[in-house]
Amino acid sequence: MSTRPTSKADTKAAAKITPISGFPEYLPSERIVEQRFLDVIRETFELHGFSSVETRSIEPIERLSAQGEDTDKEIYAVSRLGGGAEDDARWGLHFDMTVPFARYVLENAGKLAFPFRRYQIQKAWRGERPQEGRYREFTQADIDVVDVGQLSPHFEAEMPLVIADVFSRFPVGEFVIQVNNRKIPNGFYQGIGLTDVIGTLRIVDKLDKIGPEKVKAMLVEAGATDAQADQCLALAAIRSTDLGFVDEVRALGVEHPLLDEGLESLADVIRTGMTHAPGRLVADLRIARGLDYYTGTVYETQFVGHESWGSFCSGGRYDALASDGKTTYPGVGISIGVTRILGLLVGRGLVTASRSTPAAVLVALNDDESREGAVGVATALRRRGIACEVAPSPARFGKQIRYAERRGIPYVWFPGAGESGDEVKDIRSGEQLPASADTWTPPSEDLTPLVTRVDG
Repeated sequence: MSTRPTSKADTKAAAKITPISGFPEYLPSERIVEQRFLDVIRETFELHGFSSVETRSIEPIERLSAQGEDTDKEIYAVSRLGGGAEDDARWGLHFDMTVPFARYVLENAGKLAFPFRRYQIQKAWRGERPQEGRYREFTQADIDVVDVGQLSPHFEAEMPLVIADVFSRFPVGEFVIQVNNRKIPNGFYQGIGLTDVIGTLRIVDKLDKIGPEKVKAMLVEAGATDAQADQCLALAAIRSTDLGFVDEVRALGVEHPLLDEGLESLADVIRTGMTHAPGRLVADLRIARGLDYYTGTVYETQFVGHESWGSFCSGGRYDALASDGKTTYPGVGISIGVTRILGLLVGRGLVTASRSTPAAVLVALNDDESREGAVGVATALRRRGIACEVAPSPARFGKQIRYAERRGIPYVWFPGAGESGDEVKDIRSGEQLPASADTWTPPSEDLTPLVTRVDG
């Protein structure tokens, strides 16, 4: 087998770095913000009793593409280069966690204890046009509760309480969780004589993007009368932080059994929110969610003052997504768009980390021969949970301090600097005190990097 010699053109082509849009990569300080957010999410999910699972990255394309009108164009197909016909793209990267989780439940139903409470923090991929807050590769954090045959409605009220806990523990700013129930528009549309319920839902779901006038035009074009379109818009305009939405819907004069069920269910969710997460939940009857598998309560979360950014956390109840033909596993879940949230908060400088390294201490070097002693100091500090690093070289102390400043490390440790032993310096205040690696501890706010909200 012959090989072609490498040309200068080949070398230049190999050396050229071309960014790929929609696949974000973080700098160290930004990565610290992401990791702290993931820590808060994981800890909160576990406080609420959810168990962690991870599913494979690929699913059969036919299963992924069956979940909604626009999913085909969002799926990244997977195939093997140089493969034969059996390796043609039959699989796709999952675009959310709910579809693979439903498959996971079916495959492992005999080994799971129901109702099964799971959380999943994982990458997903979606082939859409990259823009601010929209990515082709992103991290999601999901929770779901799944049961056999029937799922108690109180789980639908629990989901937003978990999310309220997460966002209250991380500096995302003010937020509101908007809640609706798919049975309300379903029953309402049937009550006014519309038969294409799914098609109507998809059109109404575009309200935020195109506005009421264009939505009405699309409804009429799809077969609704002007009066029916106006009724659809009147329903979507109802929004309240208490149970007042029930009377507002009743005032529209539409009756249907499914509408009654939806109103009762949504009232239970809002009532629970008023008690356990006051001010965080709002009944918003324009919320529809575009995916076909939602059948009950649906959720969307927005940041107050940044509504134009859209929803960062969404989900809902599904009754038929997981079924083997004999047994159905209904569930309810909600998903946090981790990358979407951080892409905007970090990208606009609204959230920042206090330093770009976990290290709280830099152990200085007097000379090359003192490295072993410096490593011993670092080892003693690390055993007590204090993150540190040893200076890369025995440069002048001023240079070593500047190295710590650039990385945001608040303390520099000087072995043998004092009459009685080691000393540690807070390089922000300039204070330098005697210290022992076996007993010294930095203030709690310096022990790990802090993540703070810049705009308050």
